Amino acid sequence: RRVHGYRTSLYQLFPRFPSLRVPRFHSSNASNDASPFFPGCKAEWTHELKLLQPERHGTIPVYRVLNKEGSVINENDFPNLSDDFIIRLYRNMCSLNHMDRIMYDAQRQGRISFYMTHYGEEATHIGCASALDFGDIVYGQYREAGILMWRGHSFSEFMNQCYANSLDPQKARQMPVHYGSKERNYMTISSPLATQMPQSAGHAYAMKLNNSDCLVVCFFGEGAASEGDAHAAFNFAATLKCPMIFFCRNNGYAISTPVKDQYAGDGIASRACGYGMPVIRIDGNDVFAVHNATMLARERALTDKTPVMIEAMTYRVGHHSTSDDWSAYRSTDEVSYWNKVDHPIYRLRKYMENKGIWDKEKDDKLIKELRKDLMESFVKAEPVLKPDPLTLLDDVFEKQPQHIQKQKQNLMKHLESYGQYYNLEKYQPLGTSTQS
Repeated sequence: RRVHGYRTSLYQLFPRFPSLRVPRFHSSNASNDASPFFPGCKAEWTHELKLLQPERHGTIPVYRVLNKEGSVINENDFPNLSDDFIIRLYRNMCSLNHMDRIMYDAQRQGRISFYMTHYGEEATHIGCASALDFGDIVYGQYREAGILMWRGHSFSEFMNQCYANSLDPQKARQMPVHYGSKERNYMTISSPLATQMPQSAGHAYAMKLNNSDCLVVCFFGEGAASEGDAHAAFNFAATLKCPMIFFCRNNGYAISTPVKDQYAGDGIASRACGYGMPVIRIDGNDVFAVHNATMLARERALTDKTPVMIEAMTYRVGHHSTSDDWSAYRSTDEVSYWNKVDHPIYRLRKYMENKGIWDKEKDDKLIKELRKDLMESFVKAEPVLKPDPLTLLDDVFEKQPQHIQKQKQNLMKHLESYGQYYNLEKYQPLGTSTQS
């Protein structure tokens, strides 16, 4: 077409979108019959008429650094980490585990409405967080509080959110454990499964266009990989070359559905090959394997501007949530093995003891200290009043329009007339902190 008298191509009009550039067809290449010339595949010719059988192509191996006894398998694979750094890994994993115990009990006692534990999966997000840059954006699913903990989220901040009190930065508008922190580059959790996946791909593409030196990490479970949003995210990220890490926590169950009823293929990692992205499968109960894999994936994603998938094989020891009962679909012996024999915290502790940097006395002291700090935060968070109910209508508009103001007035009248039915004594006084 002509623009201002000049013949202009689409690529000249839209230089930032090379996908609009039509590739040149070279007849010389097409006439060479040595290999297929179809635009839809990269393959070789064959004269054999046969169906490919997936089981004959082998499976993707599981990378690990430590064995179950906490011994290093290959010293060349061990990350260059100081003793203090390793102890920090262990402290964070124990902190998460003991916070889960207290908050789970609090839910069972009716103090909070809902909770999800991380039992058995502590190494997946602590190991990953330890290898990320603080500027990397994290999209969690709902079982990745360890990322926030590693980045400095305090016990009080976790508990204020779960109690939905007035100190919660999210103003008590999210379900418990649906954390978020702009300061720590952790996007707020959404309950609907897999919605974070295409969002994270779009975010990574935006960072690529802005030439950012950071990337996006998207966590999801193997159950979420069955959602359509997962496939859309994989394809968008791979074709647009988005610098990001898809981190799959394959913990064996999608609530009560075991993996044998979720997929027939080789887990989730095998799907990455089909979408054209690099992939590694790791022992998710080995914090050093997780750390190494994340370091490698991050370097590759930023260098080659490509998505990378990590599939962390692990096991969910606890209930899916406090609304679940794992005894309905799992045996006690099965859960006991992963809780007592192959637990990520026990494995790291064995390594530290073998190395001589940890012992029972230090462990007892740490657990006592953690429980003291946790209980202090717990006691402080529980009595804090919940936000003024009228703040429910705030923060949608910068300046509230008339119809919102009218709704707020109607809500005020309703609560003034029927407040005895709403336990208003647990809330801040009406109209004390609302947007005008």
